[in-house]
Amino acid sequence: MLRERRLFRPEAAAALRALANRDVNYRPVAEPVPSWTARWSLDALRCTVGREPPGEPVAGGAWEIACRLVREYQFADPRIVRTLYRPGDRLLGRDMLLEGRFLGLRFDLGVRVTSVIDETRRRGAAAERVWGWGYQTLDGHLEEGELRYEVIKQLETGTVEFVIQGYSRRAPIADPIVRFGFHAFGRPTQHRFYRLGGRRLYRMVQAELRGVPAPPPETVPGGEGLVVAPSPWSERAELGVERRSRA
Repeated sequence: MLRERRLFRPEAAAALRALANRDVNYRPVAEPVPSWTARWSLDALRCTVGREPPGEPVAGGAWEIACRLVREYQFADPRIVRTLYRPGDRLLGRDMLLEGRFLGLRFDLGVRVTSVIDETRRRGAAAERVWGWGYQTLDGHLEEGELRYEVIKQLETGTVEFVIQGYSRRAPIADPIVRFGFHAFGRPTQHRFYRLGGRRLYRMVQAELRGVPAPPPETVPGGEGLVVAPSPWSERAELGVERRSRA
């Protein structure tokens, strides 16, 4: 139980504040993709999370719901990653203390939001409405790289998609046991994070469209305005709430 509440402890709040003094832990890379010769791994996931009528996003529709959940980091599977952050901070430049979970261990991983996307753009002949954000890893992280999350509505069809794109490589790790574990399990855990994140976001959006919104991120006691996300949520529990509300 104590491990499950690590991010609610004063030590975690202090670790989050300390991120302000850390820099991105790698040199900028050339766009659009890093070179394989530099040992970068490239990742991408695209999945449908909802549908709306064609045209601009609908108020209270799948696109708006997904944008809020992605902004709050509610899509992540808490068995793999949770995060501590201050929602009152401006999104661009926000520091986040991620808690990575694998092999029964917990690792504090600092990141900083370095890009925010809010635009209508064209992909081929089609127009799409896009909102999202991306972060880069900070000194002390087990990885080096950037990850971007986007919610996209195809304006011609009404399809709402969640897209994850990123590049990463292992950072220098002094501890040989952690280094071995990350080498053996790091990439499979990343792929599982992407896959389960897309699935969780789809289910949360669909539940909210049925009238059962997800709980907000959990507030950390102490008056510092901090929250922990994702909050506990399960599709089965939400469906149970929905059925009871209709009874």
